[in-house]
Amino acid sequence: MQQQQPNQGQNQQQPVYQQPPNVITGKDFNYLTDMLSWNLLGFKKAHFAAGQCQDQQVSAALERACHMHEKHYQQILQKLQSGGSQNTNMNQ
Repeated sequence: MQQQQPNQGQNQQQPVYQQPPNVITGKDFNYLTDMLSWNLLGFKKAHFAAGQCQDQQVSAALERACHMHEKHYQQILQKLQSGGSQNTNMNQ
């Protein structure tokens, strides 16, 4: 039985892209959908929990979490709506 040398795979380099491709694969689309869904769900759950909470400090912390998830949701949405044009403009 022959032992594999740890440096064997290091000679094969993958290409380095200067900017992302102009296509979204099915896997990318599913990941983006998941990110939006997770943030929307986090927003809704934190908002609901804050409304049910008696302790004002806990309620305030939940509202901060709610706003954080809403902000992340909006940032992802804005990036998708811009079509990545911010990156394209920087390279021209």
